[in-house]
Amino acid sequence: MKKKAIIISIKGYYLSFNEKKLLSKDKPWGLILFSRNIRSLEQVKKLIKKIRKLTKDPNFPILIDEEGADVSRLSKLFDNNISQKFVADIYSINKKLSLDFYKEYINNLIYLLKKIGVNINTVPVLDVLRKKTNKIIGNRSFSDDPDIVKLLGKICVKQYELNSLGTVIKHIPGHGCASKDSHLSLPRVKLYYKDLDKIDFLPFKSISSRFAMTAHILYEKIDKKNVATFSKKIISEIIRKRIGFKGILISDDISMKALKYDLVTNAKKSLSAGCNLVLYCGGNYKDTSKLIKEVPFIDKFTAKKTSEFYKFLR
Repeated sequence: MKKKAIIISIKGYYLSFNEKKLLSKDKPWGLILFSRNIRSLEQVKKLIKKIRKLTKDPNFPILIDEEGADVSRLSKLFDNNISQKFVADIYSINKKLSLDFYKEYINNLIYLLKKIGVNINTVPVLDVLRKKTNKIIGNRSFSDDPDIVKLLGKICVKQYELNSLGTVIKHIPGHGCASKDSHLSLPRVKLYYKDLDKIDFLPFKSISSRFAMTAHILYEKIDKKNVATFSKKIISEIIRKRIGFKGILISDDISMKALKYDLVTNAKKSLSAGCNLVLYCGGNYKDTSKLIKEVPFIDKFTAKKTSEFYKFLR
């Protein structure tokens, strides 16, 4: 499977001439949609059909970040005001009601995503709320209880699997311990492995999602030089071995301010550390074009996992 190790983004509601050329000639692994790409149901359906026609790939991965509430890319189509914390709050009052409601909510959302043509949603957020958790996570997290986060996360992933849609657990190995927003600056965490393992890392264990997204965080007591996305030690020893994640690992957006290098260097450092794919959300054609030329084709592991994902979609 010949695909470049990058998930790209586009600028607007329709593909520009250059974007069409890039999709037909270059081979990005997938594409992520944002609110800037979605105006109406028919418009986004046509957009996705066009993307798959240009790539000559009926299963071409189309991702979206539809968490609900504060993070909803489909706000022009419907009011998705359900946050993960809302689900957990119901769970604390009535477990059965909460689980029944959550499964029904997921099923309805999946119906819409499939109607549009999306085949991967970047949920669930498995970050655990802590006293100093930055507000960027907020109600995107289920709870301050890692066991509840893990339980509801497992249910989320299983429900998507039952409906043949991909999930991306995030932000591995855990963003709840960070007091800064990684979109704006580099969060530094001074906690030891032992403290992180029993809280922040816990929800990611034994959850069989096909995809995971890294946290742009510097865990100083594990790797004092490299953010998790750039850290061979964190990816190989923590994410792969101790947490046991076996799927495709995607970097968080390489244009975020937590990463201090230029886009190409950020991409190369992510892949060199052990990320299987890099994510670029800026939608700037010149940057996308430069990145797609510089990043390598996916490795054998990623090709194998991608083929498995394609079979799962059928």
